[in-house]
Formats: sequence, C-alpha cells, structure tokens
Amino acid sequence: MDEDIKKKVDEAWKDKVSKEDGARPAGEYSALEATFGLFISGLMMEALVALGELENPATKKKDLNTPHAKFIIDTLAMLKEKTRTNLTKEEEEGLEAILYDLRMRFVSKTK
Repeated sequence: MDEDIKKKVDEAWKDKVSKEDGARPAGEYSALEATFGLFISGLMMEALVALGELENPATKKKDLNTPHAKFIIDTLAMLKEKTRTNLTKEEEEGLEAILYDLRMRFVSKTK
C-alpha cells in the first residue's frame, strides 16, 4: 500500500515537471535555446582558448594561437557588421563588449 502512495506522488511530480517544461514527454532532454547571445558567447570562449586565457579542452593546456584568435575576432566583427540593423539593443551591446574585450586581450598578447 505504501508503494502505491509513493508511486502516485512520483507520478504527480513527473506530471508537474512535464507541464513546466512545455509538456515534453518524460525522459526527453531540454535543449538550450539557440540565441545570438549564446552563439557569440561560444565564439568568445573559443577566442579566449586561442589567446591562452582558458585551457584548451582537447589538450588540457593553455596555448597561444594568435592567428586563430584573430580569425575569431574578425569573425565577430563581420557578424557585427552583417547583423547591424537586426540586433536588439542588448545583443548589440553584448557583441560590442565582447569585441572590445577580445581586442584588448589580443593587443596585450601580441605586443
């Protein structure tokens, strides 16, 4: 009998969570929402790895790769130019802040 009560409680919890998660079937994972902010954050992290600021997850080392860092910074600058009139104010400010920070780090690494 206690097992039946526990089972009902567990099922009620699963139902509540499923409704909160947008009624996804049980066992299905929630994926991150693909946003512009998440995309540029990923590029920023890649640039920080190339600048030796973060450990490379593949090699477990901090290595400086200035050509790759420059490529990523240039890619972010190109995205800024190409998306200029399509970004929200927050997206534009975030991209500008990331570019400024990465450019300053690049200059300090290449002096």
